[in-house]
Amino acid sequence: MKLRLRLALTAVAVTVPAVFALVQVEHSVRRRTTDEVIIASTMSQMQAGGRERCEAAPETWMVRPPRSPQQPPWEREGMPDGSGGPPPGGSNEPRGGGPGKGPQGPGDEGPPRGRTGGRGPMGRRLPPVNLYPFDGQFVSRNAQAPTLDDALRDGARDDGVGVRRYAKDDGALVQDLLLRMPWEGGPCEYVLARRVEPADSPEVGLPPLYIWGVPTLILLSAMVVALGPVVQRLRRLTEEVRASSGSRYAQPVSVNGHDEIAELARAFQQARAEIQAQMAHQEAREQTLRDFLANTTHDVMTPLTVLQGHLAAMQQRMRSGEPLESGLMHSAMSEAHYMASLVHNLGAAARLEAGAPQVQHAPVDLNALVSRVLGRHQPIARPQRIALERGVPATSTWVMGDETLLEQAVSNVVLNGIRYGREDGHVAVVLETTRQQTFHLRVIDDGPGIPEEERSRLLERRFRGNEARTREPQGQGLGLHIVHNVVELHGWRLTLAPSEYGGLEVGFTGPLMSTDD
Repeated sequence: MKLRLRLALTAVAVTVPAVFALVQVEHSVRRRTTDEVIIASTMSQMQAGGRERCEAAPETWMVRPPRSPQQPPWEREGMPDGSGGPPPGGSNEPRGGGPGKGPQGPGDEGPPRGRTGGRGPMGRRLPPVNLYPFDGQFVSRNAQAPTLDDALRDGARDDGVGVRRYAKDDGALVQDLLLRMPWEGGPCEYVLARRVEPADSPEVGLPPLYIWGVPTLILLSAMVVALGPVVQRLRRLTEEVRASSGSRYAQPVSVNGHDEIAELARAFQQARAEIQAQMAHQEAREQTLRDFLANTTHDVMTPLTVLQGHLAAMQQRMRSGEPLESGLMHSAMSEAHYMASLVHNLGAAARLEAGAPQVQHAPVDLNALVSRVLGRHQPIARPQRIALERGVPATSTWVMGDETLLEQAVSNVVLNGIRYGREDGHVAVVLETTRQQTFHLRVIDDGPGIPEEERSRLLERRFRGNEARTREPQGQGLGLHIVHNVVELHGWRLTLAPSEYGGLEVGFTGPLMSTDD
């Protein structure tokens, strides 16, 4: 459903109850005003001679005479009391009027007899009102007087006025007002004023058009005028959002005001900023991945080509029956080991790029880890006559961490000590524990030293010292960078310092696994 239709339905839903309430208020005010007019008119008539006429002939006073068919409505309504006067050949009381009064002549209109009328609310002429007398026991001597119910009697006795309204079978509305007169005793102590509204009267049917039509039109017009700018702003915001989406969210949307539509535009601006940040991050990751793959391809192809050359030379010597040179075999093994290390580093880098969710935290025995690392690198260190030494506690040293990543980090440091160390050199792994429930693992070599300005940048990705670039130009520069990330991910501390033997000392420091774990 479109917004315009929703707003139209909302306008109708708001207007109809408002108009209904307005009609009800107008109806109530009209009834109350009509009651006041009838009460005032009846009291005035009874105090202006109506009491004497009523008490003189209570049996016949206020019997409603039949209207003459020959008398047109405009003549009846033209009488001073609005009742049309006495009919031909009949009267509500004797022609003599009352005691001490002479007969009335044809031109004597006199006060109204038995019925009262007048102007109602907003100048509308009221239908004739019939009056019926009742004594203090609510008994009428007029045989045509209607029956009084308890509500009328209680209202007249307690408040001076009893009110009753009901609809007849033909749809006409009957209004009864039982009034207590300002005197006591007599057959006219109470007077019932009855007014009958026809079924087609505004009192019964819908009020006039100006009562409900004009307010309805005003309310609908006001809502249309008020909602027009809202719809226009929503359309403008929709167009700006589509334009921003078409420009890959480079084009912003305008934020005007402090209402709900402005909040919606502001929320889109925030979402747009987040989307742009994610897109920039994704593009940076893709560019990094492309660069990484390009460099990795180059780094892998170089040792693979060298290894293929060594294997071809070895195959040729074996075919010709020549003995294999130990240097050739050592070079082939070194290239194969380098490619294996490179693949392991690529796997570790991928896991580190994924972040903390990919890191496993489980108990790790550092004693066993050091033994595995040194055993794996013995075949590489032996041809270069580099001795691998270790010093670990007599009991197992347990920490919490990712065993695969930790082993790769220690392997990278040991491999660097072997590859960049001197012949007949040493690489030592020393593991110590402290009373503060921490461990300190050091990898020490006696290879060439690293200047201070380069040592501070060794943890950067793709950075390699001048000595390393000279001796191993095909290196990738991932080793210490991965070590640094692994240590940070575990919350440990990594130190790089010159060793007392002239080489490099790399230290790992972290907490031991508590007995509660």
